[in-house]
Amino acid sequence: MKSSFLAAALALLLSACASVAPPPAPPSAPATPGTPGVRAPHIDRSYTSQNQDSRSLFIVLHYTVLDWEKSLKVLTTGGQVSSHYLVRDNPAISYALVDENRRSWHAGASFWAGHSNLNSSSIGIEIVNPGYVDGPAGRVYAPFPPAQIDEVIALVRDIQQRHNVKPERIIGHADIAPGRKQDPGPNFPWKQLADAGLIPWPDGPSVLVKTLEHEVAPRDVAWLQDRLARIGYNVSRSGQMDTLTREVVSTFQMKYRPRDIAGTVDAETAALIEVASTPGAMRVSGAGDVETRPYTSRW
Repeated sequence: MKSSFLAAALALLLSACASVAPPPAPPSAPATPGTPGVRAPHIDRSYTSQNQDSRSLFIVLHYTVLDWEKSLKVLTTGGQVSSHYLVRDNPAISYALVDENRRSWHAGASFWAGHSNLNSSSIGIEIVNPGYVDGPAGRVYAPFPPAQIDEVIALVRDIQQRHNVKPERIIGHADIAPGRKQDPGPNFPWKQLADAGLIPWPDGPSVLVKTLEHEVAPRDVAWLQDRLARIGYNVSRSGQMDTLTREVVSTFQMKYRPRDIAGTVDAETAALIEVASTPGAMRVSGAGDVETRPYTSRW
């Protein structure tokens, strides 16, 4: 009697267990598209680190040496060259060609202030402009329409604010590849970008004082090369006025003294180089500023 009761109870218990559904399995992660059976990671994005900045450390300005139609074709098809933006001449409109989070192919072999391969850390802006022609009177560079420069300034300001690009890192293609590249050339109005508060500019009174000093006591080439390197240029340290040093000087003149870009180091050029490489001697203005203030970010 007792054993039959136990057998019946055991059978009832086993029957009850069999009727209970097993616990549901955790949902499987969706398969990665295009790879059946491969799970995607479970990513929780509820936390964000404060320790970060933009990958876009530089803004590099170019000219295209082509008209609008050819510029657009080269930068968007199989020409192995691209830029994040293309600024048309007429009408003055900015075209976004490469997402800012992706690398465009605009800088090539390049160096600035310890950084190389600037394609990986910069936003490139191509400006529609025919560049230059060589003729009997020498090399002649094409002008930029005022409306186009206004558009470039607006575009640079927008990028700079969103990525917090330091003012001394807004540079030209020639700056990062002196001699090999000339763009955006001596007709590009860098001073307008300075007046707009986008880049630092040499303090005028300091340049005048230093010009007089260099007229009386010129410095040697080793000093010149050291100062150009402080600014950011990839310059020779030979102590001689070699080809690369002359090309770097010419590139510097394109920006700060464009009326004479022969690469000859006169007293004014030496003064500008000294001021541009001296902490606090460069000046910058901000939004709403009435006067400029010393700029020392680089140091």
